Amino acid sequence: MDFIEELIKNTWIQRLFWSIIIVILNLLIYRIVSKVLNDREKKSSKIMNGKKNKTLIRLLKSIAASTLGIITILTVLQIYGVNVTSMLAGVGVAGIVIGFALQDSLKDIVRGFVIVSDNYFEIGDVIKYGNNIGPVVSVSLLTTKIQDINTMNYVSIANRNIDQVEVDPGYLYIPIPLPYELKISKAEDVMQEIIEKLHHKKNIKTAAYQGISQIDTSSLNYQIVVTCDPTSKLQTRRDCLHVIMEVLEEHKIQVPYTQLDLHNKK
Repeated sequence: MDFIEELIKNTWIQRLFWSIIIVILNLLIYRIVSKVLNDREKKSSKIMNGKKNKTLIRLLKSIAASTLGIITILTVLQIYGVNVTSMLAGVGVAGIVIGFALQDSLKDIVRGFVIVSDNYFEIGDVIKYGNNIGPVVSVSLLTTKIQDINTMNYVSIANRNIDQVEVDPGYLYIPIPLPYELKISKAEDVMQEIIEKLHHKKNIKTAAYQGISQIDTSSLNYQIVVTCDPTSKLQTRRDCLHVIMEVLEEHKIQVPYTQLDLHNKK
């Protein structure tokens, strides 16, 4: 009993006990906050602006985790006798140095809020960064994470670099070169037939004829635009070209090509 009483009275044991209590309490608070946000995220997926809500909720979870982590560390330091108030007040020059060192992190945090407030992109949007392109899977205080559609690797992008990010809206513009000998009225009928067949392709959301896009040396280029999931653009383009060539074959229309006339000088 005396040994137990000594343990209870031991200052370090008491500090360890209260430190554990603080950690458990903050973990419990985070779990409650996380559960509330997760429930909200599930509900938001059923409404029109669900993607934006999902992005905001992921960001709030990141903020909650960071805030509770800082509170836990400061509280435990206080328990172990560190005067946190004096430490924060007396940072002085060291704080300035640390501030400069953390400039990039502060930029990331600010840009994290800008991403949500200005709708740069949302969870599920396909974005391109350098040679990487893929859907956004998470947005945190410091980074945005995408899954590259070519390698399936996860790529983290510092939020301060969002000005280098391009959002892919899923538009696919396809020029169709047809011979000058083909009347425009006939060519446009063929375009409408192509559009009708493209609407039956599962990867294609919408398809429309836009008119003549270019007067080339050997052909008139008629243009169509297709919308699709950006992650399936390559396959969608292949499907479109297949349908185009099928329709042109049915109407016995040959795709023009540049010819070179060679003359021999004697």
